[in-house]
Amino acid sequence: MRKKNQGGSLFQKAATKIHTFRSWVIGISIFLVLVYGYIFLWPVVPNQSNTQDAAVYKVKITPQSSLASIAQQLQNQGLSTHTLPLQISAKALLVGSKLKPGTYLLPLNASLGKVLLQIARGDRVKESITIIPGMTIWQLRGQIDSHPALIHQTKGLSSKALLQSLNLDFPSVEGLFFPDTYVFDPDELDINIYRRASQAMQKQLAQAWMQRPSESPLKTPYELLILSSIIEKETGKSSDRGLVSAVFINRLSKGMLLQTDPTVIYGIGPRFDGNLRKADLRRDTPYNTYMRKGLPPSPIAMPSKESIQAAIHPAKSNALYFVAKGDGSSHFSESLAEHESAVNRYQRKSSSNAN
Repeated sequence: MRKKNQGGSLFQKAATKIHTFRSWVIGISIFLVLVYGYIFLWPVVPNQSNTQDAAVYKVKITPQSSLASIAQQLQNQGLSTHTLPLQISAKALLVGSKLKPGTYLLPLNASLGKVLLQIARGDRVKESITIIPGMTIWQLRGQIDSHPALIHQTKGLSSKALLQSLNLDFPSVEGLFFPDTYVFDPDELDINIYRRASQAMQKQLAQAWMQRPSESPLKTPYELLILSSIIEKETGKSSDRGLVSAVFINRLSKGMLLQTDPTVIYGIGPRFDGNLRKADLRRDTPYNTYMRKGLPPSPIAMPSKESIQAAIHPAKSNALYFVAKGDGSSHFSESLAEHESAVNRYQRKSSSNAN
């Protein structure tokens, strides 16, 4: 009899434990349903947009923000969320350390869970500025100054002040910014675009300068930048870059005038009307390479990587002259007589076509 009672007691204890476990599981399940139900069903984004796009709501999260700070920022921008719920929700979704700063366009009436997952993915608004090879500094500054998504810290600064802001020591701000597309978050400081582009250009110049041949007439990386910018403006067809570079390298080595129109045009500045006159070629300025030997005092544009490489690795050629053929390419000559013949041929052809 005692053994039966003992067995019954054990059975009752086991049943009690199972019941307790079931109750605990049910309780946890109910709790999780409530938590995840709140996370994914309860809307925290307003039902009216705060942007021109009626279907989204715009918020911004600053860099290096804690979960508490993110909660406060979202609340300040109109979302119905508080610190503790956001912290619990972020940890429940395993995204507590994955939330990324930036500007986000959230769906109207979106839940906290949907908001947190979007922020964790980094699905944010991106803007961009593209520096095109051959662009001048006044064109670049105009583009950056007018970009609506930038905070215009440098607008109105002189070239000297801009150089100082970037901690750059060069005679001019021209040519210092590498052509590329620079992606940024809305409300970025414009100085950051200049800084990234100038650092990219310095990197390209440093890499190219290490490859320069010993016989190169270029004395500094800045001279490399100047020549690269001239090659950029003189090249109509990319396959001609190496030969264009060879002409200028050969002329520099022989102490000849470069005699290149783009430098004269740059000296005229933004007021150039597209018509280069003989009087312009006879007007002595620091950029008139028909009257002054050597390189001009600064670059005349933003050169591409290809032009920088061409300046360091010119084609093997004795050419000293070239003339545009009218199809984007150029004819290269080693002698003045050959060059004059080519000028007559292609200019006559161009003039007859125009008539």
